[in-house]
Amino acid sequence: MSEAIAFDTHRFVKRLTTEGGFTEKQAEILADEQVAVLNANLATKADIEAVKAEIEALRHETKTDLAKVESGLKAEIAKVEAGLKAEITKVEAGLKAEIAKVDKRIESVRADLLKWMFAGLIAQGGVVVALLQLFK
Repeated sequence: MSEAIAFDTHRFVKRLTTEGGFTEKQAEILADEQVAVLNANLATKADIEAVKAEIEALRHETKTDLAKVESGLKAEIAKVEAGLKAEITKVEAGLKAEIAKVDKRIESVRADLLKWMFAGLIAQGGVVVALLQLFK
């Protein structure tokens, strides 16, 4: 791995020895550790490019997965839709049959009502004739 940032260890050591009161050995060890910490914890351009490549691969994989899910959902929706259409057709047929039964019953009641009305009219006519004969 290349260095994440440029770090001037010579300047660092020189400053610690002249201004900080460190021995040269102490300053060198501290500089080496500082470089190791920086390199271990900072990302390089290559690291960033690798992450970008991974993100792009995941994006492509996600798009593929979404396309599969979408086509699966479309198929499921089509099946449900076909089932609902069949069920609606079945219910419509049942309703038409029930309407036909009700229509027959209405016709039957209408015929019975007409019979009773004519019978009632004839009976009234007979009562009227009988009353006229009686009061004559």
